Amino acid sequence: MSLTIGYAAALEQFPPMEAVRLAALAEEHGFSGVMAADHFQPWTPTQGQASFVWNVLTAVAERTTGDMGPGVTAPTFRWHPAMVAQASATLAAMYPGRHWLGLGSGEALNEHITGQYWPEAPERINRMFEAIEIIRKLFTNSLAGRDTKHAGTFYKLESTRLWTMPEVAPPILVATGGPVTAKRAGKHADGLITVGAPLEKIGGLFEKFAAGAREAGKDPDAMPKVLQLHLSWAPTDEEALANAMDQWPNGGMKFPKADIRSPYDFAAMAKLVREEDFAGRMIISADPDAHRAEIQRYVDLGFDRIYLHNVGRNQAEWLQVFGRDVLPGLAR
Repeated sequence: MSLTIGYAAALEQFPPMEAVRLAALAEEHGFSGVMAADHFQPWTPTQGQASFVWNVLTAVAERTTGDMGPGVTAPTFRWHPAMVAQASATLAAMYPGRHWLGLGSGEALNEHITGQYWPEAPERINRMFEAIEIIRKLFTNSLAGRDTKHAGTFYKLESTRLWTMPEVAPPILVATGGPVTAKRAGKHADGLITVGAPLEKIGGLFEKFAAGAREAGKDPDAMPKVLQLHLSWAPTDEEALANAMDQWPNGGMKFPKADIRSPYDFAAMAKLVREEDFAGRMIISADPDAHRAEIQRYVDLGFDRIYLHNVGRNQAEWLQVFGRDVLPGLAR
């Protein structure tokens, strides 16, 4: 597969039209494609935004030419899987060949708002894979002109179909940082999404994902492997660190975050984050070559799509610098 370096639009930080403008600017500077997360709340109040991802992706698609996907949405608590399937199918019908569907098991920060019981991780993951089964059946059957119904452990769907479909269903990519889920993703999904982590950990994810794909008779080398990479660049190292501490302290929190419900709780925890907590999790540097070398490590590991998120608000300056000094030096 060819290498794609895309733009991760931080809807937690920027108002929707600014995020759209920055996505278009990213394409002007050589980035291809946009990833944007489905957040109902930002991680911290300082980030300050949380616009509706499907609206933003539509506007992005009107102003760019690359691929785009929610990286990720959770078809489990706020959304019945059928609604996610309808949103995804509509976007894919509007912009053929450009949309992929990124799915995850969710975080309490976004999903608790409906007041349902928030289960532990194994149940959340099982919910996600049942949701994928429903979405997959809706895509397949709707393209064939058939209705779908479902009665499972977590969801019911009475007989229906998606009346608006693209000619080809969008690929389903699963986000995970765990080996067990990676293997299930290889069996039941079309690709893998993960975030920056030590290379040996990601290598293990790739192995499990490949094993699951082979069990299902699929070629793992032909399946997309997507990375969202958080980083902090600024004209000086001091500014880059200040941006990380102020705008993305969650990047230095070395504990599971899926059970935390409030941005204000994250803000309280952020007071404990120190510079050294970002080590091995996020590169903070004014040197474009340092960032290029870090990205290249992930390219060499086997990622074919990498979406970059500069955590500071200095987006326009960063896009110009990376478009000129970083992207051209990356080699597949």
